[in-house]
Amino acid sequence: MNRQSQSKSGSAPEDKRARVARCIRALPAGTVSSYGALAKAAGWPGAARQVVRILQQVPGLPWHRVVGSGGAIKLGGENAAEQIFRLRMEGVTFRGARVDMKLHEFHFESLRH
Repeated sequence: MNRQSQSKSGSAPEDKRARVARCIRALPAGTVSSYGALAKAAGWPGAARQVVRILQQVPGLPWHRVVGSGGAIKLGGENAAEQIFRLRMEGVTFRGARVDMKLHEFHFESLRH
């Protein structure tokens, strides 16, 4: 059967994308998460690049709350300026050019059942 062949670790890609989008939507204002942490929280460890793709493909996600590891802003030019502006408007603080992850990183453990 199809459903049985899709084990817990091998669920359909659509399900993984939906879980990633749900995790991104769960980020409250004033918090951030890294691409890798989002992938892991969605049950897709090592899929940071897929998180980038999902952010590009799914409209309406709070994209500005997703940063590189260690709080790095990975976008360039005007997009980076807009991301920094949006984060600052939500009260996110920076240590140099990086988000202060100690203060603003969202921990997904609180969402697990």
